[in-house]
Amino acid sequence: MWSPYGNPPQNLPLKRHHTARRYVHIVRESFTTQLSKLICAIILICLFVAGIISFILWLSLRPHRPRFYVNEFSLPALAQDTGFENAQISFNVTDRNPNHNIGIYYEAVNGSVYYRDHSVGATPLLFPFYQPPKNTTSMYGVLSGAKLTVNSRRWKEFTSDRATGTVVFRLEVTSMIRFKLSKWKSKSHRMHANCDVGVSRDGLILTTSKDKRCALYFR
Repeated sequence: MWSPYGNPPQNLPLKRHHTARRYVHIVRESFTTQLSKLICAIILICLFVAGIISFILWLSLRPHRPRFYVNEFSLPALAQDTGFENAQISFNVTDRNPNHNIGIYYEAVNGSVYYRDHSVGATPLLFPFYQPPKNTTSMYGVLSGAKLTVNSRRWKEFTSDRATGTVVFRLEVTSMIRFKLSKWKSKSHRMHANCDVGVSRDGLILTTSKDKRCALYFR
């Protein structure tokens, strides 16, 4: 029978079926979106945790520079007006490896003493050696005779500064070093440890300079 309202009554169930399919499609899209967000969140969390772990490993494994300290420095002849002929400089420096897992290879270590940027002597300190982690090495040097290149003019400058109460020297320790972690070794670095040392009228190191940490440079 024809109906004045348009579609036949038997078509109504098709409309309900279409609505159900659309609802399922919306649910699937929502689930996919939520799943994508969850996967992205998991990936971001993993990257964040990996970054923190990498940063911690980098902090614990990156090489720390050695630390040098001047323990002793003396020029006894400075206390004597006629001490030029018997002048002798002696010093003791400690080298600390602060790393927990990294050792340091040193090539030959040399020590030089400067006064007003003029060299007054140089001497070998140590043969090549390996310094284990958390280890302290003492370096002892003596400058006298041919190793102490001080002329009468330079000595007058020493005694002139002595009158003011302080004679300032610069002790420089140089070597080529490499860092070692397990089987890995770094490339060689030219190391300079510069230590400013003040000496009193009696030729002994001032308290302010004793056990003072030296500046360290690499080239």
